[in-house]
Amino acid sequence: MAGRFVGVAVAVVAVAAGALFLLTAPDPLTAADLPAHEGDPVAGARIFDAGGCASCHAAKGAKGEDRLRLGGGREFVTDFGTFRAPNISPDPEAGIGRWSALDLASAMLRGVSPEGAHYYPAFPYTSYARMRPEDVIDLHAYLMTLPAVADRSPGHDLGFPFNIRRGLGLWKRLNLDPGPAVALPADAPEPVRLGQYLVEAVGHCGECHTPRDAIGGPDLGRWLAGAPNPDGEGTIPNITPGPDGVASWSEEDLVYSFESGFMPDYDSFGGSMVEVQENLARLRPEDRAAIAAYLKAVPPLPDAAD
Repeated sequence: MAGRFVGVAVAVVAVAAGALFLLTAPDPLTAADLPAHEGDPVAGARIFDAGGCASCHAAKGAKGEDRLRLGGGREFVTDFGTFRAPNISPDPEAGIGRWSALDLASAMLRGVSPEGAHYYPAFPYTSYARMRPEDVIDLHAYLMTLPAVADRSPGHDLGFPFNIRRGLGLWKRLNLDPGPAVALPADAPEPVRLGQYLVEAVGHCGECHTPRDAIGGPDLGRWLAGAPNPDGEGTIPNITPGPDGVASWSEEDLVYSFESGFMPDYDSFGGSMVEVQENLARLRPEDRAAIAAYLKAVPPLPDAAD
């Protein structure tokens, strides 16, 4: 009888382990998932600026041509450990020079490396998952035109259990959703829809402006309502049209601030928003107008950063 019980217990454990193994498995894209699209580096440059790639992957404070040297290395200290931005220059050894457009798309849309491992969500693929594959292909074409940087970025410093990448498979099942963060009305104007794409997907604004739950997932019920500063000092502001956010800002105020760095009260952006604004200033005027239109169209919420 005891032997039968042990056998059943072992079988149950084996089944549970197998189910967990399947549930946590990485889910990369395949070639069939990508459209037939020839990468356009000019279009990719716009995606690069909208996504603020240089803000994480170039040296801190880099200006001019140096901001296109994407050797990585910047540190991001979080409650889960210290993450370091990787080298995404086209260097074939230290960077992503050997990556195909499919490799980049699988990384950005599914959070899976070319080797088939989960990426940590310090890489904001929960937002990038909403991107159009064509834009990722264009971005790949642009990245391959940039200077190769031979510096190898150090790895992350994470303690147990966060250093077990396989567990991210469960986290992704809870948080990796290509659906929109905000359900716009069916008759939403095209500029608002473009703004939604730029804010929710490419620009990944919610990664900083939205609070997170206990396991680091974005709280979509408080989308863009402000959050603790991931750099550890102060808070990231509420940018919804609520009274704690940008209710008093017109769309013209928002557009001007994106272009100039100055707010309606004549103050200027500070902290990490300085680089974000510099990226926004490089976008097309219609892109900045679309972002403003979307921010005025999202649900107004009270401040969630307190």
